[in-house]
Amino acid sequence: MLVSMKETMAKAKREGYCIPGVAVENEIVVRAAIAAAEEKNSPIILISVPTANPDILYFGRIVGDLALRAKVPVSICQDHGATFEQAMMAIRAGFSDVMVDRSSLPFEENAAQVKEIVKVAHAVGVGVEAELGHVGVASNYAEDAADDTLTRPEEALRYIEETGCDTLAVAVGTAHGAYPKGFEPHIRFDLLKELNEKLPVPLVLHGGSGTGDENLRKAAKLGACKLNISNDLKRAIVNKVGELSNVYRLWPTVFEAYKAETIHYIDVLGSADKA
Repeated sequence: MLVSMKETMAKAKREGYCIPGVAVENEIVVRAAIAAAEEKNSPIILISVPTANPDILYFGRIVGDLALRAKVPVSICQDHGATFEQAMMAIRAGFSDVMVDRSSLPFEENAAQVKEIVKVAHAVGVGVEAELGHVGVASNYAEDAADDTLTRPEEALRYIEETGCDTLAVAVGTAHGAYPKGFEPHIRFDLLKELNEKLPVPLVLHGGSGTGDENLRKAAKLGACKLNISNDLKRAIVNKVGELSNVYRLWPTVFEAYKAETIHYIDVLGSADKA
């Protein structure tokens, strides 16, 4: 069933677990993600950046049809939409939610642009995720995870009130992409707990890959309701494909690797049997 993630994340916030937000770019991985969710009886959130597919309208038809036929709640969220036009295209394509990333802008500009999209999205039943604070890239971790990039609770409360966003991506020490080998980020669990207690909307963590299972389990219990994962999923596919001796097993291997990694995150985040 196709539902807005604001519904499934509200339940996750009440019950103290987290839903995987898995990056999808094509029909094979969409089917694999849904198969994983159905096997574990878990809700799932499919995320896709605007550049992931050259024809978002047709891609939306494919994903939407598969989501409607699913036995568990499935949400489709445009990830890191950079313009008003990209958000509108995602809504036209049938996405249930849009993530509006204005985190590099000053507070007032960020809030004003998000508020504009919220007004349109809510008019047609689409949920909106916004970001306050700034989640940078793992390759530049020392600078991008500095204290002045983290989300401030009081500022976040004002931001939610001004924008009307349904969910909020927060910066508490994770970063996008792949960390150096053997490195785990320093997550401000105290800040995550405070944000969860003070803010009325479910929280999102970006940059889940490479963060460590124990860190993620703890984050789920302290208030993260959606965890975005991309790099680890792609790496799992690359690793399995690299072991192939039979090229005719390519697409089944892609499916199996993606499904297995998605199941791993469902188990880590505690969303199994929460559909």
